[in-house]
Amino acid sequence: MGLATFGIIGAILIIILVNTIKILKEYERGVIFFLGRFYKVKGPGLIILIPFIQTMTKVDLRVIVMDVPTQDVISRDNVSVKVNAVIYFRIVDPEKAIIQVANVFEATSQLSQTTLRSVLGQHELDDMLAERDKLNADIQAILDKRTDNWGIKVANVEIKHVDLDESMIRAIAQQAEAERARRAKIINAQGEKQAAAMLAEAAAILSSQKQALQLRYLQTLKEVAGDRTNTIIFPLPLDLIKPLMDLGDAISKDS
Repeated sequence: MGLATFGIIGAILIIILVNTIKILKEYERGVIFFLGRFYKVKGPGLIILIPFIQTMTKVDLRVIVMDVPTQDVISRDNVSVKVNAVIYFRIVDPEKAIIQVANVFEATSQLSQTTLRSVLGQHELDDMLAERDKLNADIQAILDKRTDNWGIKVANVEIKHVDLDESMIRAIAQQAEAERARRAKIINAQGEKQAAAMLAEAAAILSSQKQALQLRYLQTLKEVAGDRTNTIIFPLPLDLIKPLMDLGDAISKDS
């Protein structure tokens, strides 16, 4: 036998070994087919196959992060926005992932896009901006249910960006400004209402005590006189000082 023959035999042996011995990592599983029919799922570790009779397809069980391309979405209040998201999923049933769908990743990506448009289209723009957690949970629940037959578990969905055109951004800014102005007017009105109530209460107290009213009058005169250098003349009716005189007489009698 010549060298060429030995070379051919060696090549055949190498091919047989390559198709016979497989090593799978901890996060990998092998879907084994026997003459084209599903046999079993094996792994991890050393896998020995019958050459040309058994074949194996490797499946990765780690969590996969997939970007959902930007989608044009029309909200329920007829606002056009561009939305993109990211989904986290993993294969939990290698048999279904290989047998039930031709390309599990492409199928999951396409389903994610249609589900994103469908769910967001049922909500108004304010919901997309303010209730992302709820929308994420809704999309995740729908995807998880629909991909169950493919052996997929969708762990999480996150909406990353909701992009608006310039005209809509200006409209939202104007709306926010109007809302701030409305709140400012309400706060101002509430303050005036509280101040009026307190003034009414103070007036009631002063009217019930004549001496307090006279003292308040004199205090006001002092404040006015202290703020200006000009001479200001106020009439001083006797009925204003009479309660003070009566108060002084009462104190003198008590002492």
